[in-house]
Amino acid sequence: TAQPRALPPLPAGRGAAVTVSAHAGIWMAPTAPGPGGGVLDRPTVVPGRDSEFDLTPAKKKKKPRNYRVILHNDDNNRREYVVQVLLKVIDGMTMDDAIQVMSEAHQYGKAVCIVCPQPDAEGYCESLRSQGLISSIEPDGGKDD
Repeated sequence: TAQPRALPPLPAGRGAAVTVSAHAGIWMAPTAPGPGGGVLDRPTVVPGRDSEFDLTPAKKKKKPRNYRVILHNDDNNRREYVVQVLLKVIDGMTMDDAIQVMSEAHQYGKAVCIVCPQPDAEGYCESLRSQGLISSIEPDGGKDD
């Protein structure tokens, strides 16, 4: 029977030699002496960094910032019309919500219609304006009303 032969040892600190069975042509996995086998080397690049020389903290993915769609009071549109436009333009707005937003804008000068990602907020704002209402957007969590 053919005896397994040992290949030359790996460079220092790299584990034990790999054995080869001449009879079956099987490569044996490298093992370290003692129980438990070898230990894998640590990767040189930390996950979240571009290279081993990149010392900036790992970048976290930011959630898109939300924006408030603001309805401003005006003296040109009747309250009933404002409620109709809010129901037509703002997705998911109920009659009670529309009346509340209209009343708040009338009483305080402005009211938040909806809080949503910036592209949606811009679309709602433009739709309200196209119906003759005064609206704007601002970052959520920014300045207080």
